[in-house]
Amino acid sequence: MGLRGEIFSTKVGLENRTYFFNVKENRLGDLYLNIVESKNKETGGFERQSVIVFAEDLREFLTGFDESLRVLEKAVREQKRNAASEGRPKAPRKHDGDRPPGKQGDRPPRNHDDKGPPKPKGRRVVVRKEKGSE
Repeated sequence: MGLRGEIFSTKVGLENRTYFFNVKENRLGDLYLNIVESKNKETGGFERQSVIVFAEDLREFLTGFDESLRVLEKAVREQKRNAASEGRPKAPRKHDGDRPPGKQGDRPPRNHDDKGPPKPKGRRVVVRKEKGSE
């Protein structure tokens, strides 16, 4: 077991926020995933929000997450179609996040000057604020 029960940790850094995915074990031996969003406050410091999902609930959580993601992706595609049919310019795309995983072309082009594979791009997850985080 690692520091404070940490078994694994990774982060996804985006333009104005960072997400941390931490697999931990509590004192009773229960495993859980702690998802933390951190962003800079205008007044200085950081605002942190967190969600904890225990290992036995993770499959159901992911089922709900995947269903929500499919609905969100469909709504984004519909917005783009409506904008195009109304003659409005399309919003610029940051990445290929509106395509379902596993489809051809969902990887960003690789810059051969870089060492190693391209870094994955994260998806935005909205979570509740922790008590006392302000």
